[in-house]
Amino acid sequence: MSAIEQEPVPGPDLGEFLRRLRRRADLSQRELADRAGVPQAAVARIESGRTTDPRYRTVERLIRAAGGRVGFDAGPAGEDGCPPPVPHGKLRDEAGRRYPAHLDVWEVREPRDWPGAWWAEWYTLPPKRWPLPLPPATYRLNRDHRDRRREGDRIRRSVAVRRVTGPTVPTTAWRFVAELPGGDLVGELRAHEQSPHLRWGGEERPGEWEVVLDGVLVAAERRRLGIGRRLVEALLAEVASGGLAGERDGQRDQPVRPRVCVRALAQEPGITFLEACGFELEASRPAALRFERPVSGGRLRPR
Repeated sequence: MSAIEQEPVPGPDLGEFLRRLRRRADLSQRELADRAGVPQAAVARIESGRTTDPRYRTVERLIRAAGGRVGFDAGPAGEDGCPPPVPHGKLRDEAGRRYPAHLDVWEVREPRDWPGAWWAEWYTLPPKRWPLPLPPATYRLNRDHRDRRREGDRIRRSVAVRRVTGPTVPTTAWRFVAELPGGDLVGELRAHEQSPHLRWGGEERPGEWEVVLDGVLVAAERRRLGIGRRLVEALLAEVASGGLAGERDGQRDQPVRPRVCVRALAQEPGITFLEACGFELEASRPAALRFERPVSGGRLRPR
């Protein structure tokens, strides 16, 4: 017979195939069983391999309830018609059981990886002082959280970072953008070049140049996905490649290769972010000062 439906059922791996379908449909075993009108124990036995020859009608109802379609094929089943594998299929809990296929499961290496670790802010404590032992892996049951996590993974894989050049960007300015495939802007970095003697005064020394990071912006709903770090890494890679306007304006003729430094002025949480990107606090820089003028008039308040 020729195939008449979308997804052939691979006989020897029926349990794994059903787990993949459940994950794609985002259904637990109990939810799938309720939709198909079969006992939840039957689903568990099929997925665990304890039922090696289930009834065809039961398999058909389960697959249809998970959004699949049963078909017949004279040839071997191919991978093209199958849902993608369950990412955490090899993980097991302390009792050797597999984790639910429809959830997102991740390994727990330290307390902050585990939502149940209420003491995660003090994760630097030695393990012997942790109030609870850490599980090998964990997950969240909240569907909204799961949807946000999967959407974040999709954005992380698809976002692209590029440098913007052209007549709208000055020669000594740097602009990088992070975009989605449709062209939606989700992040931006801006910086500019300057010679150190403009900052401290004194005689200009050839072979020294610096890039000042003006700011890194990421859309609020796209934060904590690594987009800001990718923008900073793109800037650092471009600086390391020697694409400075100062070099183009004559620095390349110097016998010593220009020494480039990237600087930034930030406050929390920007300081923590830049430290994670490899920046270090510069204790020699002067303190930041402010002079505020009241809008309503009156005496000035120095700060």
